[in-house]
Amino acid sequence: MIRELFVEADNDEIKIALLEDKNLVELNKEKNNLQFSVGDVYLGRVKKIIPGLNAAFVDVGYFKDAFLHYLDLGPQFVSLQRYLTQALNQNHFNPSLNIFEPSPDISKNGKINQILKSGQPIVVQIAKEPISTKGPRLTSEISIPGRNIVLIPFSNKVSVSQKIKSAEERQRLKYLVESLLPDNYGAIVRTACEGKNVNDLDAELRELIKKWESSFANLYQKTPPALILSELDRTHAILRDMLNESFTNIFVNDKQIAQTMRSFVQSIEPEKEKIIRLYQGKTALFEQFGINKQIKSLFGRTVTLKSGIYLVIEHTEALHVIDVNSGHRQVNENDQEQNALEVNLIAAEEIARQLRLRDLGGIIVIDFIDMYKAENKKILYDRMKKLMEKDRAKHNILPLSKFGLMQITRQRVRPEINIVTTEKCPNCNGTGKSSSTILISSQIEAYIEYLAQKTPYKFFHIKANPYVAAYLKNGLLSLRFKWMIKFKRFIKISSVYQMPFHEYHVFNFYGQEIDL
Repeated sequence: MIRELFVEADNDEIKIALLEDKNLVELNKEKNNLQFSVGDVYLGRVKKIIPGLNAAFVDVGYFKDAFLHYLDLGPQFVSLQRYLTQALNQNHFNPSLNIFEPSPDISKNGKINQILKSGQPIVVQIAKEPISTKGPRLTSEISIPGRNIVLIPFSNKVSVSQKIKSAEERQRLKYLVESLLPDNYGAIVRTACEGKNVNDLDAELRELIKKWESSFANLYQKTPPALILSELDRTHAILRDMLNESFTNIFVNDKQIAQTMRSFVQSIEPEKEKIIRLYQGKTALFEQFGINKQIKSLFGRTVTLKSGIYLVIEHTEALHVIDVNSGHRQVNENDQEQNALEVNLIAAEEIARQLRLRDLGGIIVIDFIDMYKAENKKILYDRMKKLMEKDRAKHNILPLSKFGLMQITRQRVRPEINIVTTEKCPNCNGTGKSSSTILISSQIEAYIEYLAQKTPYKFFHIKANPYVAAYLKNGLLSLRFKWMIKFKRFIKISSVYQMPFHEYHVFNFYGQEIDL
């Protein structure tokens, strides 16, 4: 499998697309000022205890208080609070956990009002980003992820990924990590750790422990709510979690991001540094590599497959429903059961891709084409489980019910990706009536004249539909040339293929849109 990563940055956000064999499988959008990402550790303050829910609301700086359930406190919560108190008091505080005396575990059946009280400071980690009208979901079982190991303070257990197939290798890694860990630290050995030697693991453990201890060393200077430890941004998190020999190219359109990515990859997989390429083409990165076209075709209520099969995806507050339709696919009239199986297997592959692409979470109900043979239902169930193995989100798949429905639960830690693929007609603005196309050049000319009078800019970059752009640039004495003489401004005109006929935008020399 060939994997390629594309990172397109602009003034407002960073878009990250992961392609497998040229097919878009993951899409992430990250605002440049994004806060409250999964994995961020905060010094919060308890705002309100809710005994009926056995939970508390915590102020971490979000406009809505975050939610913390008793079961998410973690067994060593009392030890964490003692450690926090010492760090805040700063009375000869030593952040090293291997000299810290832990407290007994809290009861699994305890009450939150016996552990927490309003107003007290508390260390929490974002488990779910704010979704819809809900604030962040929190946990106090802190974990610090690395490339090969996830460090868990105040724990004494070492777990090894079950995706490492060899029992001998799992046992070797467990013994190795146990021998390297100081007291009061636990760890989860990740799949990427397979085959690593003691020097690699020791260096990474030291780095993760240093990251934890240094974040508490100066904690006395902070007042809740405050960020203590930040998770990597989505670009680096994807590289940390997924970078392997199947990655062939990483394209980035921003020089600074490319440099930081090279530094990061140098620290985890030095031999992969050369695959990071800075894209400097004039066409937008996603446009150049056909990613925008894939986005338009893969999002929306209806998703059509090449074979004629199509999916209808509906969303509600509680769940997502996917309906499989055979469409105009050519079928064998003599064997409807086999036809249904073939359609369902093709649809299952696209559904597994859509779950990752849209990052759908919660309950997903899939209405497959009806099948009657038990062996065919098992084939479909096994195929879906196999396809979902590549999904990094935790999930659970149930066999087909007697109604032909498959139920999937998938971990939701951030809002789903929802891209509107329909547009209000710019020609008629939704009215059904359009102004004459001959007037478009006059409208642009009038707008350029207005900008020339109202702004100090000497450079205007017009982006328009290819037909309009060609009309404006056509001939030696083109309209563009005449406007440059008339308004004494340098004018550049570019084509944007996805731009509707009557739409245009004007930018300054620095690529910022001029909107008066």
